[in-house]
Amino acid sequence: MARDFLFLLGSTRSGGNTETLARQAAEQLPAGDTARWLSLAELELPEFRDLRHTENRAQAAPTGNAATLLEATLAATDLVIASPLYWYSVSTPVKHYLDHWVNWLYTPGLDFKQRMAGRTLWGVTALAGEDHSQADPLVGTLRNSAAYMGMDWGGVLLGSAVRPGEIADDTQAAARAKTFFSSVPESAARA
Repeated sequence: MARDFLFLLGSTRSGGNTETLARQAAEQLPAGDTARWLSLAELELPEFRDLRHTENRAQAAPTGNAATLLEATLAATDLVIASPLYWYSVSTPVKHYLDHWVNWLYTPGLDFKQRMAGRTLWGVTALAGEDHSQADPLVGTLRNSAAYMGMDWGGVLLGSAVRPGEIADDTQAAARAKTFFSSVPESAARA
């Protein structure tokens, strides 16, 4: 069965190490699978306001870039968060995108959580150094988000690089990229 991948680029720099690693993995997608790429930094979202515990907690349907992201999110079978490791977690554009999931949960008639259930969430990140445990908070953010939404968890492809282009030196990450999307996702609740 063909899958529709949405790659959400979370870097504020185009063509960085994380994006390069994600593109290496995407090159291995089987024929028939599709890949759509969106830069979260280029799609400015409105400021997030948490209205869950107010009288007016129902959210209006998103418009503009938020609507574009929502539509792309719901059209995908597989979401790939490609975020460099910033202060041990996801980048600001990724966090802002995930914050908007809260509003989508409270948008009348959208049924966002029910519609996300069963899709697969993946992550790709590049970090400085060889100690991949430093990415544990990023991995936890994505895995826990998938579990909350009833999504499957595909895992995170990790690479080591600092300066632009250094990901090319991480031959182990390149080898993992060749089979990353062929791994069988697990239920995030069990991960």
